[in-house]
Amino acid sequence: MSTPEQPPGTWTAEPTDGLTDVASTSMVGRLAATVDRLRREVQAAQAEADGRALIELAKGILIERLGCGPAQAARQLTELTEQGEVGLLELAVDVINQAARDRLSEITSTFLAATAGSHDARDTSPAVRLREAESGALAADDTQSVADSLLQHALAPLGAVAVAIWAVGADGCLTLAGSAGFSAAEAERWRYVPPGVATVARRALSGRTTQWTASLTEAGQPTIGRTHYPYGGRVAAPAGVGGRIHGVLEIAWPSPLEPQSPQVARQVEALAELCAHTLESRPLLSDRTQANAPYVTPGVAELIDLIDGLHDPALILEPHLDDGGRLADFRIRHVNSRFVDPAGRPRGVVNGALLLEAYPLAAGESELFQHVERVYATGEPFRDHRMDLTALVDQVPLSSMADISLSRHGDSVLLLWRIEEETARLASLLQHAQRLGRIGGFEENLLTGEITWNGTLYSLYGRSASDTPVPLEDLPAHAHPDDAVAIGRFLRTLLHHRRPATAAFRLQRPDGVTRHLRVVAEPVLDAENQLFIVRGACQDISAQHWTEVALAATRDQLAHSEQQAHERNRLTLQLQHAIMPPAQAPLQAPGLQVAVRYRPAETEQLVGGDWYDAVVLPSRLVLLCVGDVAGHGIEAATSMVVLRNALRGLAVTGAGPGQLLSWLNIVAHHLTGSITATAVCGLYDPARRTLRWARAGHLPPVLVRDTEANPLPLLKGILLGAVPEATYEEGEVQLAVEDTLLMYTDGLVERRDRSVEESMAQLLTSARTVRTTLDHQLDRLLTYSRSDTDDDTCIVGIRVS
Repeated sequence: MSTPEQPPGTWTAEPTDGLTDVASTSMVGRLAATVDRLRREVQAAQAEADGRALIELAKGILIERLGCGPAQAARQLTELTEQGEVGLLELAVDVINQAARDRLSEITSTFLAATAGSHDARDTSPAVRLREAESGALAADDTQSVADSLLQHALAPLGAVAVAIWAVGADGCLTLAGSAGFSAAEAERWRYVPPGVATVARRALSGRTTQWTASLTEAGQPTIGRTHYPYGGRVAAPAGVGGRIHGVLEIAWPSPLEPQSPQVARQVEALAELCAHTLESRPLLSDRTQANAPYVTPGVAELIDLIDGLHDPALILEPHLDDGGRLADFRIRHVNSRFVDPAGRPRGVVNGALLLEAYPLAAGESELFQHVERVYATGEPFRDHRMDLTALVDQVPLSSMADISLSRHGDSVLLLWRIEEETARLASLLQHAQRLGRIGGFEENLLTGEITWNGTLYSLYGRSASDTPVPLEDLPAHAHPDDAVAIGRFLRTLLHHRRPATAAFRLQRPDGVTRHLRVVAEPVLDAENQLFIVRGACQDISAQHWTEVALAATRDQLAHSEQQAHERNRLTLQLQHAIMPPAQAPLQAPGLQVAVRYRPAETEQLVGGDWYDAVVLPSRLVLLCVGDVAGHGIEAATSMVVLRNALRGLAVTGAGPGQLLSWLNIVAHHLTGSITATAVCGLYDPARRTLRWARAGHLPPVLVRDTEANPLPLLKGILLGAVPEATYEEGEVQLAVEDTLLMYTDGLVERRDRSVEESMAQLLTSARTVRTTLDHQLDRLLTYSRSDTDDDTCIVGIRVS
């Protein structure tokens, strides 16, 4: 029951006892059932009204086709219904489709053919749903009612739960003209979408094609109702007619959308076209969206007045439709007084013509027609800063580039271009080239005495623009006296022989600065072959002159340096060959064959400090040694001579090889300017066939016995000259008859791309092949050496006999 404190119709349960609860529950249930019954009756009445409108339309078609009255048309429909065993409403829709032959009837026919027998006979057929949607849209008072009708009659049977109709503004904005299935709060939040916001509807507008989105989660685009149906599918179809898109129809599903048949896709496109006709016919905006309606642009008359006051060429284009209502071309409605046809035709020829007729190549490489078509369809403006207007027509005499601007105003497209002529661009480039190259131009009329200079030439001469230019005949007075002959020859060739001439001279300016100039001029003859004008240019070549002077001095200095380097290398090579000739006579030692090989560096500039020695000492022992001084050039060669001679002198003392290297280290560190070197020193005893040896940072000798080749054990010993004092470990090896011992420098094995271990393995492989003589074996090692460091190479070989 109601109380005074409560508004009428409000019920409150009073927990007095269980009977009261049951009574309240029963009354609420009856009220809910009544409300549900009334809602069904309203829906049925609305459906009956829509169906009655379609039946009455079918009667009207039969009256016109059969020439009968209303009663006879009604009896005819009844008889056809009984004969065809179909419903009266479905038969009426079939009559309408056959008479209309419009896009909706075409969609209905293909849809029925594809889904024949698939729908339940108890349900309303697709044909009826589409015609009921059309009838509801045409009878609607605003776009909101259109959205309700589309969702109820055509889209809900397809599983859709919501629909939004967007109107496209002149600036490309989207305004929510009507919606169904979305909450009022959601529609209020999405009442206006600014241009450039990438929504689902915007993608359909920009692409001008229907966009099918299986799931909003995968698409990741904002749109109305995303919070309510985050996993649902969406379809956005551009609502266009006659080539212009008036809006976008967006349909929402509650769950991911499976791929749809072509018939369903065409049905959605037909509904979008129906929305386009609705948006085109009148501004069907409800009171809720009327305040956010797109800005209405002025009419064509105002637009003509606008472009006539512009300083850039402008055209007004209007759509031209074919007999089927499709966009075929654009007609040039008006051109302003600044317009200049790229083909040179009068404005009257272009004004009023079709765009593709006046400029047949507009749909070609320039794609101008496609841009105009897109701007007219979507309302989004277009800009291009470098469009070649010569691509519009064939055989255009004027080559020009233009800044293009396209925008839609109402039903018209405004085309603006700002021409940048080829001659203007070339003149600008020429001015920049003259400025960068410091080139000044002049022209002198020999009959009137009038002289014209450009600004650069005034600057070269050190004069202001108000000063009088210098005539050609006065040029010697402003030049260096030593250049008088060159200037006189230039003037004689130009003025007397009347031929083009050039000359280089030194200009002495009033401010005391001397500039080096090159002048180039040519005569201009009149009709009687008489000289009356001289044109030319002067270029400042001071920087080039001083650069040439500097280059000449540098070339002289380089030639002198090269000559000194060549002489230095020649002396170094002579010194090296004098001490260690590449071929040396065999050493005479009892029971021992000794052979040496020396290969200088292939490049003379890399003369190194490799050295060797093989000599019989007074004690009858044989001194065998090889060494390598760090560095190249004459310093390395002289250091090599010092170490080699010092070792010979020290060996006479009878000391062992370790002691000899210790003394040689003192010589290298203290007496030769702190050079560093590596060496191997050995003393061979022919009587015992033993070799005592030591090393100072050098590679150990290689012993070749039978078919085996192995390096001797690595002894301790730092390189020469590294420290003031050093001791060197000695080793002794017992040799046998036919044994061969090889001592060498690193130039034999050193490679840039391999380690020392890999190079030593290659040397041992080559050394295992024993030749008939020791000389042949050393020659083979040099021939097959894979060293690539361009270093000197020394080899000392001994063979016990």
